[in-house]
Amino acid sequence: MITGEAVSAARLEEILRDVGDQRYHINHPFHKMMTAGTLTKGQMQAWALNRYCYQAAIPKKDAIILSRAENSEFRIEWRERIIDHDGTDDKIGGIRRWIALAAGLGLDEAMVMSEAKALPATRFAVNQYLTLVSQSSFLVAVASSLTELFSPKVISERVPAMLAKYDYITEDTLAYFKPRLHQAPRDAEVALAYVQRHADTAEKQQACVNALITKCDILWAMLDALQFAYVEPGGNIAPGAFVPEVD
Repeated sequence: MITGEAVSAARLEEILRDVGDQRYHINHPFHKMMTAGTLTKGQMQAWALNRYCYQAAIPKKDAIILSRAENSEFRIEWRERIIDHDGTDDKIGGIRRWIALAAGLGLDEAMVMSEAKALPATRFAVNQYLTLVSQSSFLVAVASSLTELFSPKVISERVPAMLAKYDYITEDTLAYFKPRLHQAPRDAEVALAYVQRHADTAEKQQACVNALITKCDILWAMLDALQFAYVEPGGNIAPGAFVPEVD
């Protein structure tokens, strides 16, 4: 807890990074199973399908933040996020890359894009994120994106493990992740600098820490839902949600 006087910018960053160390979903059992090579193909498909809901919401989230920004320099930096995910006429964006990932795992693209077979808990968690950035203070909305501080670490674990331990996964399948290794640090740097500059009271700093905790909780809850439905105890797939073929 940050009480009394505001802490230094460096100390605030330390506190935020501590949140990631403790709460980021790199510590979740589902992620650990993925990197250990113990997920079935059906479980991997369920992950890709449900994660798509989050991927598709990212440019919506960033558009909400853009619409609330008063500073043109901030908007110029932040809008790169939307381009990264939506792409342009001559650039494939992250959403298309994620659809290709899902297709590479054997899923129908149209089914994935409809989001109709995602778990209810997934859709609820994603909607909570959009609610967070639209209804909280602008500073809190920006701070909620700071999970990108920890994204390169999870990618550096996930990609080599998936290539090594799942023979049906190729580098082309995982093409989504390569650009994120430089996009995420760039984006995190912008957001962190904004938070450090504008969180100038203990109350604002704690609100930013709480925002990051909430975002980590949202990502964790999405994996909780996958774990419960598809792994342990398993067999708790909601009506209408994706049912893997027997491996």
